[in-house]
Amino acid sequence: MLSAMAAKRRRDPPARFRLFDLRIEVEQAQHLPMVCNHRVGDSFELRGENLALPAGQTFPLYPLAALLPLLPAKQRDTHPNDWMTTDALIACPDPNCGGRFRITRLGKTTFDHADVTAVPLGPSPRRRPSRKRAR
Repeated sequence: MLSAMAAKRRRDPPARFRLFDLRIEVEQAQHLPMVCNHRVGDSFELRGENLALPAGQTFPLYPLAALLPLLPAKQRDTHPNDWMTTDALIACPDPNCGGRFRITRLGKTTFDHADVTAVPLGPSPRRRPSRKRAR
C-alpha cells in the first residue's frame, strides 16, 4: 500500500528539471610541466550526481576537490553573459603544475524531483518586490 505522500506524488504531474551532463578532460598549459598525478587526455564524466571514470583510470584528490564546487553550477542553465557559461578551463590547484581541466557541457538529462529527494515540493515561493537603496 502506498503512503499518502507517495500516492499524492503519483497523481501530481512530474516536477521535472534538466541538468547538463559534463565531461572534464585534462589538458596542459604551455611551458608548464605536469606535476600532479593526472595525464593529458585523462577525463571523467558527471551525469546528475554520478561521477564516472574510464575503467582503470584514476584521478587525483586535490584537483578533484578544487573542481567539485564548480560542477553543480556548470550543470545548470546560466545566463549567456555569466562567466560560468563562457569559462571552461580550470587550473590545477598546485601553482607549479601545468594541468588544466576543460569542462564541456554535453547533452542534458531530465530528472524528476521525486526521484532525487524525499522533500516534497511546496507552493512556489513568491518573489518580493526589489527595494531600491536610497543614496
